Amino acid sequence: FTTLWRMLRGLPDAGSHAARLQAFYRPQAEHYDAFRERLLAGRPRMLRALALRAGQRVVELGAGTGRNAEYIADVVPGLQSLTLVDLCPALLEQARRRAARWPNCRVVEADAAGYRDRNIDRVYLSYALTMMPDWRGVLDNALAMLAPDGLLGVVDFYVSEARPPRGYVTHGVWTRRFWPWWFAHDGVHLHGQVLRRLHERLDLEFLHEGRAPLPWLPGLTVPYFIFIGRPRR
Repeated sequence: FTTLWRMLRGLPDAGSHAARLQAFYRPQAEHYDAFRERLLAGRPRMLRALALRAGQRVVELGAGTGRNAEYIADVVPGLQSLTLVDLCPALLEQARRRAARWPNCRVVEADAAGYRDRNIDRVYLSYALTMMPDWRGVLDNALAMLAPDGLLGVVDFYVSEARPPRGYVTHGVWTRRFWPWWFAHDGVHLHGQVLRRLHERLDLEFLHEGRAPLPWLPGLTVPYFIFIGRPRR
């Protein structure tokens, strides 16, 4: 009930982005994963498509509670490092509890656009980019972190542009107007520019465009995508 009530109230308007996230998520942090488990589609598939292997250095930007690490729990011990980056202390508290089981996993409180690292084999964002005001800066930062043969993975909600790149899904007018309005209340900003930006900056390795059901809105499905790409050098 607490999580649903906070979502209905929406993201606070006042304060810095970090302060707004903390006010929004602190009351629901313990129940965050259970409530969103059926909503956030495609996360395991995105992680499988990243082809994680032993010895790699991996960074998740916008890691939240660290739930995604559970999907790759069998791989994590063999990684050289897994770094979970987020800006919200309430969610990071949950992430630290998860990360405690893996000596090679660390949790960092930082802005995804400002966190710095180099020669990272895999960087990924899971339902995080749409919540980041400087999403272009986040993508630029993610690409700058990658090793020459690295991969960037993104899974997120979106709506297409009226005229997306050739071969990409085109959504109808109702979809393009309704879902951005619906999600904006909670500080999630849906648009087609993210997918176009990825298309322009990376060589495509894997793409899936689908629709996910909403547990509290029977019969309605929201578009989401999975994108895996290599930076163009």
